[in-house]
Amino acid sequence: MDFALFSHVPWPEGSDAKQVYDDITEEFILGEELGFKSAWMAEHHFTRYGLGAAPNVLASNIVAKTTTLRIGSAVFVSPLHLPARLAEEIATLDVLSGGRIEVGFGRGAAQSEYNVANVPAEESQQRFQESITMIEGLWTNRNYSFEGKHYKITNANIVPQPVQSPHPPIHIAATRTRATQEFVAGSGHPLLVGVVLDTKDALALCHTMVGLAKEKGKNMTMGQIPFFRYFYVAETEEQARADAKPALDWNLDMIQWRRTFDTGSEVWEKMEDFRNTRTELPPSFDYLAENRAFIGTPDQVIAKIKALQEEGIETFGCNFSFGGMPQDKVLKSMRLFAKEVMPAFK
Repeated sequence: MDFALFSHVPWPEGSDAKQVYDDITEEFILGEELGFKSAWMAEHHFTRYGLGAAPNVLASNIVAKTTTLRIGSAVFVSPLHLPARLAEEIATLDVLSGGRIEVGFGRGAAQSEYNVANVPAEESQQRFQESITMIEGLWTNRNYSFEGKHYKITNANIVPQPVQSPHPPIHIAATRTRATQEFVAGSGHPLLVGVVLDTKDALALCHTMVGLAKEKGKNMTMGQIPFFRYFYVAETEEQARADAKPALDWNLDMIQWRRTFDTGSEVWEKMEDFRNTRTELPPSFDYLAENRAFIGTPDQVIAKIKALQEEGIETFGCNFSFGGMPQDKVLKSMRLFAKEVMPAFK
């Protein structure tokens, strides 16, 4: 079992953006020291949900301060980018890192974020598919030409070329949209599972996608799929739940809140005002702790990870730093994980 880190780089009210970036950098540097194989960051725009507006800039800072850790995107929202420019940036990172870049692509989940590129949300599926096809084509072909409905390029040669051959590993996120599932299954690239689905549903999706890929003549295995969960481990279950609840509550409240915006965002508003005026609640902490997060003692989380392993999952990603979890608690949980959990999988 390989272990990974993940963060959407949350920015709660009252926290300093520079400190958030410093904290995630510290976490990933420590992760390398502790034996995590990779670390992944999300892309988000116009929201406190995540400070991932410039993921390649943040990744370049972390690349410069690590030596073996693989750095991944989970995910680039590819319809928001000029494909050729994104291909260049990722290739540059691959060169700078000595070939340590993992790439995740997705369509994103918030319509308000599509304002960043003036892209109509109804075009997202076609742009998503075209952009990934074009990026991979630029990485693997000389004098590459592509003409789609939304993107066109003629006789192009990308500079620099990625270090990894034929290109950095590509993973593609999907949830319930059939068109996305069909595209991923036929792409020849493995699925990437984020934290948005319940564990049972996420595993069912993995099995569905493996079968669908086989139908299309592609080889996707469960072991190729990075599988991420909200994660927190402490010496006692009571401590783990007490530490995790405020951060996970913030996270779910933020997800609910930002979905109320088609344009604009919650950045200059107060979450407490939203909490006091909303008419329905998101899933409860108890529900999330049972169905979507791995929270508990070392023995409890070992059992949950082993259940994933029995399903064929070979890369498990821990989202330690969710919802503004205090940095001292994040680092303590990471160290406990390395000491008590990792040895159970050697």
